[in-house]
Amino acid sequence: MKASGNTVDEILKNIPEDRTEAFYKLHNVIVKNLPDGFEAAISYGGLGYVVPHTIYPNGYHCKPIEPLPFAGLASQKNSINFYHMGIYSDPELLEWFVTEYPKHSKLKLDIGKSCIRFKKFDQIPHELIGELMQKMTVKQWVNLYESKLKK
Repeated sequence: MKASGNTVDEILKNIPEDRTEAFYKLHNVIVKNLPDGFEAAISYGGLGYVVPHTIYPNGYHCKPIEPLPFAGLASQKNSINFYHMGIYSDPELLEWFVTEYPKHSKLKLDIGKSCIRFKKFDQIPHELIGELMQKMTVKQWVNLYESKLKK
């Protein structure tokens, strides 16, 4: 589902009313915990947290005009989805997250390769998402990304 808007602020203003509070809170937790160098931006038509071209001029290999994606947030039909490329690319980080999740939520983890779906907006584990965002620096992400590209 493509977000409605061409800027971060426009996307945030166009979130459906029934999830505005939860979406804003999750966005703010992500931004507050982003390591230096990452920034909130439009990424593939949605709200992303990226390595800007000023740090990584090559951009994303599939579409170099786009900054290198790291995480994303989307309002889908039945959920708020949080995307984190680090857990997709780093098995140890994924294992950490899966192990920690039950300590922060009574709900079953609903996860895909890089997508974590939150269907109960009042039960999003904000503290855990904040910790996850702090687990990887820009340099670590770029190095991991490039190591996966070369395979």
